[in-house]
Amino acid sequence: MKGFKEFLLRGNVVELAVAVVIGAAFTNIVNAFVKGVINPIVGAFGAKDLAAYSSCLKGPCEVSATGEVTTGILILWGSVLSAALQFLITAAVVYFFLIVPMNRLAARRKSLLEIQTEAEAKEVALLTEIRDALLSRS
Repeated sequence: MKGFKEFLLRGNVVELAVAVVIGAAFTNIVNAFVKGVINPIVGAFGAKDLAAYSSCLKGPCEVSATGEVTTGILILWGSVLSAALQFLITAAVVYFFLIVPMNRLAARRKSLLEIQTEAEAKEVALLTEIRDALLSRS
């Protein structure tokens, strides 16, 4: 039980759990955005819902009142397009609001570390010169 408790309290597991919860909440936001904003924009040019876009591959296609295809082969490409838009929006938000700022922060930290390392190298060189000067006096 002790090992299991240590495993659960490790930083990576807790961070992963938080990421899953935030990801689920973020998915709801993206889905609402696509349903509330993207679908109406698409609706201005055609059907109000992307899921309404479909093609009959082998017809005639008939759909029952429950939405089940009774005859033919129906391709629901509107649903695929909607899912692709949701993915692209999610990926764009993650990239521009998480990845780009984290990369900038990492670059800043790296430059600060390089400045620190350079200063330490100069200090070591100066101390070496002082030591050599003191040894040459003797």
